[in-house]
Amino acid sequence: MKRRQIVAGNWKMNKTYEEGRELAQSILNKFVPEETHVIICTPYIHLKSIHNLLKEVSRVALGAQNCHQEKSGAFTGETSPAMLKSVGVKYVIIGHSERRAYFSESDELLASKVDNALAHELRPIFCCGEDLAIRESGTHAQFVENQLKSSLFHLSESAFKNIVIAYEPIWAIGTGKTASPEQAQEMHAHIRQLIKQKYGSEVAESTSILYGGSCKPTNAKEIFGKPDVDGGLIGGASLKAEDFIQIVNSF
Repeated sequence: MKRRQIVAGNWKMNKTYEEGRELAQSILNKFVPEETHVIICTPYIHLKSIHNLLKEVSRVALGAQNCHQEKSGAFTGETSPAMLKSVGVKYVIIGHSERRAYFSESDELLASKVDNALAHELRPIFCCGEDLAIRESGTHAQFVENQLKSSLFHLSESAFKNIVIAYEPIWAIGTGKTASPEQAQEMHAHIRQLIKQKYGSEVAESTSILYGGSCKPTNAKEIFGKPDVDGGLIGGASLKAEDFIQIVNSF
């Protein structure tokens, strides 16, 4: 089964309302290859307006950057999957390294978020990856395996088919160190093998695994050319339409 090629832009906490509309329109005005699925993951304030821009664009989907683990309730400042779905969101990032680091999100909490997102027909983009200390200790493969087992491998086969995985080599983001395309491929292949062991070859071969480690127009083509890399979760480069489209075109 041919895996879906995906480029997802994560705007993080950037862009005012008007700036966001302008950026999204600039992306839509540029060529998007038919074989590549594009996801724009924005702060909450942009979701409804960008959903309106995307209504006639089947190749671009709307994503959120986080969701709460409960359906509703007294959780001031939080947003539920049902709320996200009501404004046209199709995907939601869960377990991003910044959420894990700055908001102390545990594997167990992320499992609850995954379950809640799936229950409301949102597709999680589940992030995993190791920091510099783990990488230098040589335990990175086991570390990522534990993340997947703790937060995803409780799912049924049918539920898991809705998961997109994004590997973030945290040690290569803002540290001056660089993750090579070969290192990306090594971890992606490891993740796919873990899925195969749990769910079988068909599910493993159909699961899109994205690379989320400082992907730029200058390195995207080489990284995306690796056999187990199915696209990217793009941070800073998604904030410039020209850079983002260059990455989309890197396939």
